[in-house]
Amino acid sequence: MLPLITGLIRRRMLVNYQVDPAVVAKLLPEGFRPKLHRGHAIAGICLIRLEGIRPRVLPAWAGINSENAAHRIAVLWEDEDGTPREGVFIPRRDTGSLANHLAGGRLFPGEHHLADFLVSDEGGKIEMAAKARDGGMTLRLSARESSEFPATSCFGSLEESSAFFEPGSVGFSVTKDCSRLDGIRLETQDWKVSPLAVSGVESSYFDDAAVFPAGTAVFDHALIMRDIPHEWHEVESRRMAAGV
Repeated sequence: MLPLITGLIRRRMLVNYQVDPAVVAKLLPEGFRPKLHRGHAIAGICLIRLEGIRPRVLPAWAGINSENAAHRIAVLWEDEDGTPREGVFIPRRDTGSLANHLAGGRLFPGEHHLADFLVSDEGGKIEMAAKARDGGMTLRLSARESSEFPATSCFGSLEESSAFFEPGSVGFSVTKDCSRLDGIRLETQDWKVSPLAVSGVESSYFDDAAVFPAGTAVFDHALIMRDIPHEWHEVESRRMAAGV
């Protein structure tokens, strides 16, 4: 089992898209279905800077820092006993940390592709570019922290958006074993998100017309949270015939 992992979320951005539910449904493994909001499936990219990440038994100085990206889709499912659950399905994880890349899927759940991240985060303005070493992911983001939630979002308010995402703490991610999904749960000591005004976003995943035909994946809004102590807990893997 995963040793209790702790550290600090220095910066976490949720870049969210509204997506055609029929398109998303084709991407999900058996047993999952899209979590909808006002008729839209919700997917996106979690861009997270982790600092001081370590097993809880180790001192803070032993922790590592990393930039990471997880492409995710909000989903619902039922446990074997029929209990309804919600969380995210993660078709791809990327990290700027060689340690995360080597340990992911071995020492802790979640296989991570190695990527190069270039990040500027100053005065509330954030510029990010990332490219996976295997060529499977590129992204760019230009954004600034804001006090205003965008009127163009399918969510009516910041509070409505926050309430949608907060329960989704469990993630199941793709592994090299097509019949197994690694599970992990993120526990934060506080949940407080703020609007992030995005002036530009590019994603090789959501911009891929072979996966998302024109008009089926549209940027909706983004959120940011900072300086949140957290812990990672292992969740039992799911065995299934993956449909991705």
